[in-house]
Amino acid sequence: MAHDERFALVVRGGVATALPEYNHTVHVEVDGLEPDRAYHYRFRTGTWISETGRTRTAPDPAAAVTALAFGAVSCQAYHDGYFTAHRHLAQDDVDLVFHLGDYLYEYAVNAVGGARGYTDRVLPEVFDRETVTLEDYRLRYALYKSDPDLRAAHAAHPFVVTWDDHETENNYAGAVDKAGGPPEAFLLRRAAAYRAYWEHQPLRAAQVPVGPDLRLYRRLHWGTLAQFDVLDTRQYRSDQAYGDTRHVPGPESDDPARTITGSAQERWLIDGWRTSRALWNVMPQQMCFSQRRLESAEPAVMSMDAWDGYRASRGRVLAGATAAGVRNLIVLTGDVHVGYAFDIKDDFDDPASRTVGTELVATSIASGRDGTVRPANWDTYLRANPHLRFYDGRRGYLRVELGPTAARADFRTVSAVTTPGAPVTTAASFVTEAGDLGLVPV
Repeated sequence: MAHDERFALVVRGGVATALPEYNHTVHVEVDGLEPDRAYHYRFRTGTWISETGRTRTAPDPAAAVTALAFGAVSCQAYHDGYFTAHRHLAQDDVDLVFHLGDYLYEYAVNAVGGARGYTDRVLPEVFDRETVTLEDYRLRYALYKSDPDLRAAHAAHPFVVTWDDHETENNYAGAVDKAGGPPEAFLLRRAAAYRAYWEHQPLRAAQVPVGPDLRLYRRLHWGTLAQFDVLDTRQYRSDQAYGDTRHVPGPESDDPARTITGSAQERWLIDGWRTSRALWNVMPQQMCFSQRRLESAEPAVMSMDAWDGYRASRGRVLAGATAAGVRNLIVLTGDVHVGYAFDIKDDFDDPASRTVGTELVATSIASGRDGTVRPANWDTYLRANPHLRFYDGRRGYLRVELGPTAARADFRTVSAVTTPGAPVTTAASFVTEAGDLGLVPV
């Protein structure tokens, strides 16, 4: 590790052993670095020297920091298109990147790379099947991490990662797979998926999974400016209500015993808010947190896979934030392959009720293919959800700046992902003021 990209000022070095039982991956944790500064790093094995990466350390937790810029991304189905948004993110001036889930997809990738339509290469048959075994998941990470745009983003910025469902299996819930098979069989698959995830992601040695369990939720600080409570809404959740169909919320989904976080993580989150001294409390997580009516009818159907299917959980979290005195709550979300901006309401059924936070939903990197500015349900969603302030159906990433008086969100979009090299534009920008929540377009 060095202060400069030419490695004239080397500050740390060492040897790490790439063990076969961890698929020859290494997780280097470097001590003694200065807070709040950039570093460059590379690896050498034999005569081979890796590309140079850049990372940065966080400020001291007690430091009076006045600025932070970060990116947020999600949902990068290789077979749906190119990771062009990652290339633009790599060139953006941000301090770190949050990946909010669906880093890879378990679905088969055919010889031409699906929507990428390769004509200059043929992918091996080993990718043309759903991932189930440890070797399947390891190979799928190898395919994804061979993408030059994703590699550029990782080389340019430190990543904070959390998973959603596709890193294991679509819409699984705890120990329950989508088909409702035997839990003991699914937990073997989950153990393989979690092991490969830890091996191939920037996670610490303390997070190495134990069988089918991996403690992924964690808390990070950026001086006194921001506290980040990174959630895991997959591993501990109750099974989706009403057979995981779009459904009007009812007694089954609203059972107070149901949880999307698990009781231990819920207590950890609220206890962390009670002791927080940060100006901004940011919650990076996976699923749509705000109410999202999927039709104009009354009562309206909602997604049972999102927080709408776990309204008691959401109520406890919001009550915990209020009781802890959290004034500036920002929820970061992925999953839905579109960009949303929500005012989080004290009562979602009353548009005039108090705004208690802001939810920013990062669209997908590639999932959903090219997308469109206004999907077919655009008008319906905006009419059915008055607290929904923005909706765009294209691919891209979210850029957020936090400061002492306000937070700014820029929704960055690309015109296409089924062909490489599309330009990036800002579809919309919003500001929410510290102590006066509510999204204001700029």
